[in-house]
This record gives sequence, structure tokens and C-alpha cells, in this order.
Amino acid sequence: MTLDEIFADNGPFADAFPGYKLRQPQLEMAQAVADTIEERGILIAEAGTGTGKTFAYLVPALMSGDKVIVSTGTKTLQDQLFARDLPAVRDLLRVPVTVALLKGRSNYICHYHLARVETEGRFLRREDAVDLQKIKRYAKLSNSGDKAGCPGVDENSTVWAQVTSTRDNCLGQDCPNHSECFVLKARKEAQEADVVVVNHHLFFADVWLKDEGAGELLPACNTIIFDEAHQLPDVASLFFGESLASGQIVELARDARAEAIVVAKDFVALPSAAEELEKAVRDLRLVFKEQTRQPQHQLDKVEGFAAGLDSLLGKLEDLHELLAKQAERSESLQKCQERAFEQIQLIRNWQKTDRDDYVHWIDVSTHGFMLHATPLNIADLFNKQLKLHPRAWIFASATLAVNGRFEHFKHELGLWDAREACWDSPFDYKQQAVLYVPRDMPEPNTPGFTPKVIDKAWPLLKLTQGHAFLLFTSLRAMREAHDLVEARLKDEGLDWPLLLQGNGSRSELLDTFRRSPNAILVASQTFWEGIDVKGEQLSLVVIDKLPFASPDDPVLSARIDKVNASGRSAFMDLQLPHATITLKQGAGRLIRDETDNGILMIADNRLVDKQYGKLIWKSLPPMYRSRELDNVQRFFEVKRQHGRPQSEQTQDE
Repeated sequence: MTLDEIFADNGPFADAFPGYKLRQPQLEMAQAVADTIEERGILIAEAGTGTGKTFAYLVPALMSGDKVIVSTGTKTLQDQLFARDLPAVRDLLRVPVTVALLKGRSNYICHYHLARVETEGRFLRREDAVDLQKIKRYAKLSNSGDKAGCPGVDENSTVWAQVTSTRDNCLGQDCPNHSECFVLKARKEAQEADVVVVNHHLFFADVWLKDEGAGELLPACNTIIFDEAHQLPDVASLFFGESLASGQIVELARDARAEAIVVAKDFVALPSAAEELEKAVRDLRLVFKEQTRQPQHQLDKVEGFAAGLDSLLGKLEDLHELLAKQAERSESLQKCQERAFEQIQLIRNWQKTDRDDYVHWIDVSTHGFMLHATPLNIADLFNKQLKLHPRAWIFASATLAVNGRFEHFKHELGLWDAREACWDSPFDYKQQAVLYVPRDMPEPNTPGFTPKVIDKAWPLLKLTQGHAFLLFTSLRAMREAHDLVEARLKDEGLDWPLLLQGNGSRSELLDTFRRSPNAILVASQTFWEGIDVKGEQLSLVVIDKLPFASPDDPVLSARIDKVNASGRSAFMDLQLPHATITLKQGAGRLIRDETDNGILMIADNRLVDKQYGKLIWKSLPPMYRSRELDNVQRFFEVKRQHGRPQSEQTQDE
């Protein structure tokens, strides 16, 4: 069966989806993917919302007979692909394809750590003891051990960290539960499957492990498809770099102390050294008065940092020396010794100042810190992966181009020889949505900006009766806006649900939003992408500013300096494209179906007043556009009065 026959009005999709109609962009994308697979080429494909890009790449992938990896940006989409989309396409095509889902090891219950936690009985919360019993029952019945399937235990429960393994504390073949390991079972299934669904973090973890000669998680394959490919540069930077979290050091200290108490009771120096290391971690964190991200060269100004890091390294070296003397007493102590050695090397590497191709920086959070060494340019590193084996590479997303051009994405990942293709959304944006840029807004960085955003948004919130996302570029502005909206609702006696990012997990907030009439969700960039709310439940999206990344970010600052030093413009080649792609993601939350209608308000006059803003303007969906509130209100009233036509097509969007 050809692609034309599969996607035809009387083809298998038409049988499966009532009201199905051929989408020409979807067919064209499927053909481009098929050609790329056959030629072992590279394709960059932007497919606007509603194109049906998921089926457009899955159909030729399953028909190819190749070994295929599909990598996604989120575990949510990963689960959706595995549980819904792939089985649907496989059944429609009637192809004998085996499919596997593979996640990072922290998603699978570890029998060894589960038993150890139960024996020790040390819990951070009373609820953890209850959760542990639920996990224990689930582990006995589950085939996968995937924590996502465990009933009654929240994915954010603190006990998960204790009953799953990390690369650091996994005992490997020395584990007494090696034969029943859920991680090894999942990897074996992935090795044997025709199609493996992973996420970007796991894909790059595998690339990193192969570069280190430490093994291969993913099967050898002929085709790799990246969905949500716009996230790849950030994920690749993380994995091509080096990092060490304070939590890893604390975990090492606690594991060493716990194991020493069991198998080396006579060696009191070991638990003592572990406690001193843990204290050194706390002391180094206390050097910083607040959360911050700073490059290494600025830390000379932080009183006590250099001495604190030297002390931490010294305590780590002491622990390593003691572990070396006791390592033969158990596999766990030997593993702790190896972890201590790796952490020592990471800190020593981080202290170097002569690595011009890396930026060394620290990220200090509320409870800990992380040392990073991030490559300034990942293009050459990623391009090397493309050339290792002849295979097809497909990069797909709804947001990759800037004003129809892919130079920014190609330059970031070294995809200089890639084929490019772009398909616009089939949605009738001019009829479905209005883009409103209000007049008389102050400059974005002035103190009164956020109150003015709420002033301009309030008439729209009343018009749509809530049903809104208010998206902000900073947590400070998000919290200020939440308080302002809360006060307005109280003043007008409106009992509308007001949700704030951080008050619950992302999935919990979304579930509440979807089922709550008149709901308003106030959030930061966590909710700018990967969110799908169809229908009138989401009728208004407000974005406060053009989402330029802060130049104070150590990595961005170093990259800006490097690009400018080369004679190019970092603003035009780096900052502006990134802001454009991010804004396209945020704007894309509004129209998710051909029956949707709504209002997108962007409260930043730079979008129309600045020359560079007009470049961003051209990259946004072609909505009806206005700067007058009366026009916006009339547009929405007409749409509300005329109602929403029934969808003719229910295929995956």
C-alpha cells in the first residue's frame, strides 16, 4: 500500500476516523520522511499545529521495516506514543512491528533499594511509609516496574528517590536482584523491538555512555526520529557537558555510611568521614545567601567559596581513601569508592580555568547546588554523531523555523547538510483567533509593567469568563500577577478557580484546569509548551513579554561573547531566534483544534514598534490582528454567538 492510498479519503484512516479528510501537508510530510529513511538522509521538518505530524512520521517509519528510535521531549508524549499512537498506526497498517518503551533508570523500581529502604525504615515523611507499602505490592505484580503505573503513589513522592537506582548507586552484575531487574528487562525488550520510544534525555545519556565506552542502552537502529526537536540543543548541551550536584555527593556520603554500619562496624572512621563530607556540602551551600547562577570567574567575589570548595574536595578525598581500604568487604563499598573517585575528577576538572571551549558555572538552588561545565558550541559534537553510522535522522516540531528559515536550528546542532521542509497549520487562524497587542503599555522592564498587563487583560478575562492561561517570563512577575488577579476576583465577587504554578504538579494543575469552569492558570515558561487544552475551556492566552533569555545566564552570556567576538551579531543570530521559537510555543497553546476560537494577547509593544519585533511578528500564526480592545471584543462575541462547528476530523492533531 502506498502513502497516497494510506492517507486517501477512502483509505484505512478514513475507516478508523469518522469524517476523516486527506490533509495534503500531512501526506507531503509523510513522503518526505519516507524519502529520508530510504536515502539515510537528514530532514528538518516544521509542521504547524493540526498537520498531524505524529502520524506523518509514524506511517513511513513502520512501513520501512527499519529499526527505529522515536525520541520525544517529554515523558507525557512518550507514554502517549507508546500507549495510543503507535498501536493505532500499527493496527491500521497491519504490520507485524514490535514496540518497546524505554525510560531512564530513575523511572523503574529497584528491588535492591526497595528492600534496603524497608529494612532501614528511614523516611522523610510519614506518608512515605504508606507509599512504600503500595510500591512494594506494585513491584510484585508489575511486569514493567515503571513508577508511572503504580496506583495511589504520586509521581513526586519523596520515597521514589529511595526505591529507584541511579547510575552511581546501581550495583550492576553484583546486585543480588540482578536477574529480576526491571531496568535490564526494559533494555532487553528495547534491544529486541523494531520501534523503541525514548525521550531526549535518555537518547543523549546513551550517546554519552557510548562515547565513554561504558555501554549502549539503545539498540543499533537505521532511523532516528526526534519529535519536539526544538528542545534538542538545550538537552544536548547538558549531556555533552559535565555536571555534579550536591545531592549526588550527599547521596554518596549516606550510602557509604549506611553500608559501613552493616559490613564495617569495626571501622568507625568511615561513618565519621561520611558525616564530615555531608557537613562540607551544607557549609558550601551556606556560603551563598540566596539562589543564584554564576560563572566560575565571578565566584572569586563570593567570600568563602574557594575555601569551601577546597574543604569539600578534601573531605571527598578522605572518604575515597578510607573506602579504598574497605572496598573488598562488599560490592556496595566498592561502588561507593568508584563514585567518590568520579566525583573528585569532576570537581578537579571544574576547577580548571584553561578550557576555552567550555563555560564553568554554578547553579545554586534553595537546598543545594550544581557545578556545571557546559560546551559553548555543541554543533561539532552533535555533527560527529550524525556521521558515525549511515542512518536516517528526522527532526520534527511545530516550532523550528524563524520567519520561515532554519539557520538557527541548523547552526546549533551542526545540521548543515540537512534537507528542510515546512508545512503551515491547516487551521484557519484568521477566522479562529485574534492576536491583540494593546496600546499604551510601559516599557517591559519598568516597575509598573505587570499591573498594566493585568489592567489590559482584565476586560478579556471577563469577556471569556476566565478559561485563560496567563503566561509570564519570570517567576517574580507570575507571582505578582497572581496576587493582582486574586484581588480583582475578590473585589468583583467572582468565585473563579485561580491556579498558580508551583501549587501542585503540572499534571495536577492541568487536570484541575480542564475540569473547572471559569478557571484561570497563572504560570511561567513551564507551561509554554507541551500543553494541549482543546475547546472553549482555553479561550484566552496572555503573554506578558517577548521571552528573551536573561543575558545574566552564565552559558548564554559566554555564548553571546563568543558569537560577538567572531564578528557576528549574537542578538540576531542567537537571542532573537531563541525568543521567536519560545514565543511560537507559547502562542501555540491557544488553537489546538479546527473548532477552537480564542484570543492571544501579547503585552509587549516591542513586537510592533521595533524592527526586530516585526521579524517575530511574521513568525507567529496568521491570526486576525488588532491593537484595539473593541475589535478584539467584537471578534470574540461574533465567534461566541455563532457557536463552534462540529469537527469533521478527529485524527491525532
